[in-house]
Amino acid sequence: MTRNLHSWHGDWAGLRVAVLGVGASGFSAVDTLVELGADVRVFAKKVEAEYSEILDVLQVPVTLSDSEQNFEKLNWSPELAIVSPGFPPHQALVAQLANLGVKLWTDIDLAWHVRDKVKIAKWITITGTNGKTTTTELTAAMLQAAGFRVAACGNIGNPILDAIRDPAGFDYLVVELSSFQLHYLESISPVSSAFLNLADDHIDWHGSFDAYGKAKAKIYENTQLACVYNAADPATERFLENADVIEGCRAIGFTAGHPAISMVGFVEDILVDRAFLENRQNEALEIARLEDYQEIGVVSPHLMQNMAAATALARSVSVTPNQIATALKNFKLAPHRIELVAQLNGVSYVDDSKATNVHAARASLRSFEKVVWICGGLLKGVDPAPLVREFSGKISAAIVIGADTSVFEQLFAKLSPSTPVYVMPNDQAVMNQAVLKAAEVAQPGETVLLAPAAASMDQFRDYGDRGDKFKTAVLSLGGEK
Repeated sequence: MTRNLHSWHGDWAGLRVAVLGVGASGFSAVDTLVELGADVRVFAKKVEAEYSEILDVLQVPVTLSDSEQNFEKLNWSPELAIVSPGFPPHQALVAQLANLGVKLWTDIDLAWHVRDKVKIAKWITITGTNGKTTTTELTAAMLQAAGFRVAACGNIGNPILDAIRDPAGFDYLVVELSSFQLHYLESISPVSSAFLNLADDHIDWHGSFDAYGKAKAKIYENTQLACVYNAADPATERFLENADVIEGCRAIGFTAGHPAISMVGFVEDILVDRAFLENRQNEALEIARLEDYQEIGVVSPHLMQNMAAATALARSVSVTPNQIATALKNFKLAPHRIELVAQLNGVSYVDDSKATNVHAARASLRSFEKVVWICGGLLKGVDPAPLVREFSGKISAAIVIGADTSVFEQLFAKLSPSTPVYVMPNDQAVMNQAVLKAAEVAQPGETVLLAPAAASMDQFRDYGDRGDKFKTAVLSLGGEK
């Protein structure tokens, strides 16, 4: 392509663009491209009714197939493709377009190119196997407390192109990026970026753990002010050391423990900054105390890391300690993230349905002394054996749901044979039955923990649906909400 596509006001008219997949982000790309005057065609295995009707109104042709295409037969050949996360690089149509030399973007690339529509916002980008959404929301809240107009967008569920086209514009976009988006990402330049952690996930999509890690590592590229890494996760720092950043960009660590120089962390229960003050060799700047953040939710080490990472990002753009403390006082975790649902007969019921991988479930299991663990679902090629091995001493019983129940059965039989394992039947009442069984076996002082370490689509619409059904089942038992 020789067109100028580096501005909303560039040469988009008539540009032939294939949009692969039309969920929320795919549809926002279609809508944006139509507004730009491009010649758009959708390729998708299915299109939800809510989008199908609007696509008809927009006169956007839809090919209901994700297979290779005979573009000559269609009398149309794409110059650019916007690829949704449901299309991995080995997928037939993606591979065909790549072989044809068609440039592959995501909605993130498109947003970067047309970011000057209203007002050029500064971007702060965040990725990691676990904790992305909480850290994104915390960072946005801190910037809002500083008086900025902010949108939390991207993989968090709010399409970034909707933010780009907001008529009032934004000062900052805090952009959650998945490994899928980063895999295809061409080039952006955030003011600050964070890589929270790295553990096995989405191996089936990327093909290997190495490919997954390299995709995540692209978060640091071209960062201007601060690259934020996890002091407890050497991979995040290692990838930072090899990143090509803007001259003058600083490496800032975060930790749930005592921070070293150029880190944000905790001295006992006080959140402190040893990065963005002159005398950081000898002093730490107090940001917030326990009373400022204890109402957020269960104050787990994982939540403390998220708060420290968000604080590092906010401090990198000069948000003050008082503004951060104010944001923390008013912040509430998104649903389904280590969320206390109810207490009944001395047993706590906690919804961490968002723990869709082993790393997230580990953070959850570490937060409680003794658990009845509701686990299972689609494992996405990831092995949960390390969880069973590490936490067998605190798992008093396992309630197994989902498609891969045999994996958990075999693991407990091998690694923790004394742990009772109850396999739930695969039917619409699976969560009700799981909660009833958990209530039957849980002892006072224990926690019934939904932290499945697996995706949800085998039995539920998504992790939110899984968590909602857990909450409904728990609240039907009675107890204190």
